[in-house]
Order: sequence, then C-alpha cells, then structure tokens
Amino acid sequence: MNPHKTLEALLRGTSDYNIRFTELTGMLRSMGFSERIRSSHHMYSKVGIRELIDLQPENGMAKAYQVRQVRKILLQYQLLDTP
Repeated sequence: MNPHKTLEALLRGTSDYNIRFTELTGMLRSMGFSERIRSSHHMYSKVGIRELIDLQPENGMAKAYQVRQVRKILLQYQLLDTP
C-alpha cells in the first residue's frame, strides 16, 4: 500500500486492526518523521511535534491503540496532506 492509501485508511478509523506495521512506518517516514530503533521499539520524531511516536509490531501488524495515537497526532498537528 502506498503512503497515501495508508493515510486514508488511518484517517477513516475503520481498520485500525488491519494496518501493516511496515505501511504505517513507511507512511511516517514519507511524512518527514525521523526513525530511531531500539530493540522492537521504532520511535518517530519530527521538528515541531512535541510527542514521540513509539511503535512496536505485533505479528506484522501495527497495534490498534498505536494507530489511534498516530491518527490523533496527525490531526492535532494538521499533517494530513503530507505524504
């Protein structure tokens, strides 16, 4: 899935349990987030964003509560047209 389709799925909020971890992390990187990996934790930061996004894969999928956290941050900082 390309970053635009991943963003669309994320914003719809109807498939929080069905977003692949690699698609979510790829979308964040395409939006200009920097990635740092420690063990299974993938941490994302971006200039101007106070929150650190901390993601861990679960059987190749993103965890639903983390998908909701990403959506909240993207909406809060109005980063919806970036990928």
